[in-house]
Amino acid sequence: MKVLIVGSGAREHVLAWKIAQSPLLSKLYAAPGNAGIAEIAECCPIESADLDGLLAFAKKQSIDLTVVGPESPLVAGITDLFRREGLNIFGPSQAAARLEGSKSFAKDQMHKFGIPTAHYETFSNINEAKHYVIESEMPIVIKADGLAAGKGVVICETSQEAVSVLTQMMSEKIFGHAGESIVIENKLEGDELSILALCDGEKVIPLASAQDHKRVYDGDRGPNTGGMGAYSPCPLVSREKIQEIVDLSIRPMVRGMAKEGTPYHGLLYAGIMLTKEGPFVLEYNCRFGDPEAQVILPRLKSDLLDVLNQIACGRLQLDALEWHDKACLGVVMASQGYPGFYEKGYVIEGLDSVKNLNDVFVFHAGTSRNDKKQYITAGGRVLVISALGDNLRMAYDRVYAAAQNIRFQGGFYRKDIGRRVMEVYR
Repeated sequence: MKVLIVGSGAREHVLAWKIAQSPLLSKLYAAPGNAGIAEIAECCPIESADLDGLLAFAKKQSIDLTVVGPESPLVAGITDLFRREGLNIFGPSQAAARLEGSKSFAKDQMHKFGIPTAHYETFSNINEAKHYVIESEMPIVIKADGLAAGKGVVICETSQEAVSVLTQMMSEKIFGHAGESIVIENKLEGDELSILALCDGEKVIPLASAQDHKRVYDGDRGPNTGGMGAYSPCPLVSREKIQEIVDLSIRPMVRGMAKEGTPYHGLLYAGIMLTKEGPFVLEYNCRFGDPEAQVILPRLKSDLLDVLNQIACGRLQLDALEWHDKACLGVVMASQGYPGFYEKGYVIEGLDSVKNLNDVFVFHAGTSRNDKKQYITAGGRVLVISALGDNLRMAYDRVYAAAQNIRFQGGFYRKDIGRRVMEVYR
């Protein structure tokens, strides 16, 4: 099979890495890819937002399956475009991708289908939103309705902070059109959990559990990011409990979307808060999580390409996936200033020192090469270092031992990914 991967981050790198292991694969392309992906796939300079360009390339190269990594092209309708041209593509339709493209739509769907979620209100008028937060009990959560690259969620501890956030989102438009409408919801307390499931419109197969770390600094301090690290499996929940959460959060949404004529084909991700009252859904994503994919897919025994192709063809034939018993932990190395402004172009040193380490993997997120063929930084999140281990502690030790050998100017990473849960579950 000829396969095209759309995207340029570490999620796309791990997808390429896993798909490259399939005996079904004959040729692997990535658009636009990155310096790490270029080691295992032929990269072509087509941005993920260029849907017509991607379609023309897929037709010219007779691509058998296109796998879409990021959310933006899915929300823009790439799946519908390819399918109209008779091309197989993995990902939900534009109508189904609204679950990520619009926070208010997702919350309305949860309410409609009886899926537990925090109480919420939606506003497109800033004065009404400000009045609401001034009268609300704190803390609250303010979310940009549209896509904001994982940064459009702010927890506000005071009404003054909430008014300031509303001004930034709705008046100053720090997230562009994404913040023209906002969702305000009660803050839930508990542990967060990432549940990812493969869906063919009817059947649902959950992937291994994972827990992401969104805050930029150790101790869950600082602003939210696209994710600073993750681990899998999550010892907070048993396999039986995961099935219960899937039955509560994923299956009702898949059934409901099918009944409404927008069946969900692809990967559905539910962000879960494990509260004292039970699991509540925080949000849905319409693609593989990042960095969750970088700790889930290294544990997968099954042929990923075969499974993705089954879904793209309309029918999942498997009832379950096979998994390695090992744990996996991943740490994001980021540029100084992330998730705000950051410089690019710094040389990355030490990659060769970890290349041949057993069960250690480096997935490129924001990298390119300079004229000297050196790897350089090209994004806020630069690398994800993942490692397998017999348990989380072993995976943790391997990751951080490897991370000490990789350097670039201003680079930083959290030192505590997975530490809290390891202290609880020794």
